[in-house]
Amino acid sequence: MILYNSYTGAIVSFSEDEKPEVMACLKRAGITELDSDVKKSLYDHGFIVPGHVDQKRRALFLHESMHRTDMMHLILLVTEACNFRCTYCYEKFERGKMKPGIVNGVKALVKDRAGTLSNLHISWFGGEPLLQMPLIEDLSHTFLSIAQENQIQYSADVVTNGYFLTKEAFEKLLSWNVRQFMVTIDGVGEMHDRTRHLAGGGGTFDQIIENLRAVKECSADFDFTIRVNFDQENIKEISNLIACLKAYFAHDKRFGLFFHPVGRWGGEHDDELPICNHIISNQKIWEFTEEAVDGGLGMSSLISGSMMPTASVCYAAKPNSFVIGADGQLYKCTTCLDEEINKVGKLHEDGSLAIDFDKLATWVTSGEETDSGCQSCFFRPACQGNHCPYYRMLTGEKPCPYEKKNIRKVLSLIWKDSLQETSYSVPASSVSSEAVKGGEKE
Repeated sequence: MILYNSYTGAIVSFSEDEKPEVMACLKRAGITELDSDVKKSLYDHGFIVPGHVDQKRRALFLHESMHRTDMMHLILLVTEACNFRCTYCYEKFERGKMKPGIVNGVKALVKDRAGTLSNLHISWFGGEPLLQMPLIEDLSHTFLSIAQENQIQYSADVVTNGYFLTKEAFEKLLSWNVRQFMVTIDGVGEMHDRTRHLAGGGGTFDQIIENLRAVKECSADFDFTIRVNFDQENIKEISNLIACLKAYFAHDKRFGLFFHPVGRWGGEHDDELPICNHIISNQKIWEFTEEAVDGGLGMSSLISGSMMPTASVCYAAKPNSFVIGADGQLYKCTTCLDEEINKVGKLHEDGSLAIDFDKLATWVTSGEETDSGCQSCFFRPACQGNHCPYYRMLTGEKPCPYEKKNIRKVLSLIWKDSLQETSYSVPASSVSSEAVKGGEKE
């Protein structure tokens, strides 16, 4: 028996023998005392609470906690150029490397805010961010220095196509406190190369696999998501990819798979994409995930992490999260870069931000504040009705996460994944990664 508490984030399993007592405790009548280990466990993880507790008020407090001013998340487009031309990509590659004045502005912004921050998270994005490793190094040294001087918890992640993620580059990123990685692979060999090929033509699969196998040899601790985008064209080949990845990464819990349907995300080839419908997409995500877990592969931490309080809230819905373009344009979302509603301000060279607060409010106050259905949903603490504010803007519908729609299957997979053994050792001196919500371009 598996219980999930969306307010505390607890996922607890009980044996068949314990199930009757658990069920009895969860009745509305409640219990009078904590006189068994089962009852104490239920209490400790928030499944039973004191009678005087106002959980609706707690939920309101949790919602307001997203507006904390001591936390900042910056998604930096260090370059908007890319060496790939993926068929479903929505970017236009009109701007290259981040301008020197904007680099200075980013440094000044972080330095100016440092005195009030307890947590700073940086997401390296693009384009293909590893085209600008010197710039990532320069900014990382600045952030690390500021964090150390001001006792700020600093963390970073990178979304990369993996082509330049050599072992040397990977170890440099680790030294700059990048601990979370995402690389996309859409199939084996030619199947992958059809959708994720070089800008000048040519395959990329072999180089990516070679890089990932080299990365695996590192003994450090890190969190590596291998994302698999699927559509009607490659859906029958995903099992072959799972088998291929199993040969290299099975039982190494640092690597986890994340399956996602291709969507029409605004690219020039949108009308030609053989996307799957919602029913098939929703079904295949978890079929593929279970097949991977059964084969000894890990499940991406993004899935279990999304079950935590506010963790399914999109970064775009958080007031202190901004995307900074190579030219200093401020966005909330990394996908709809050309939409006016997404252009919420500018970063100046002195670190000051010129923000359009009317646009900003549209992104951060469109969830449970205005949706009574979200207010009464069991998944409310995790996604706050704001899993994707842009989807709500476009459709007027609730942007429910895939995890919520298939909660029983997801809990079963998290439990099954937790039973897997690892086959690598981590040095005691290594730094564990902090799970953050981020993502591939979607």
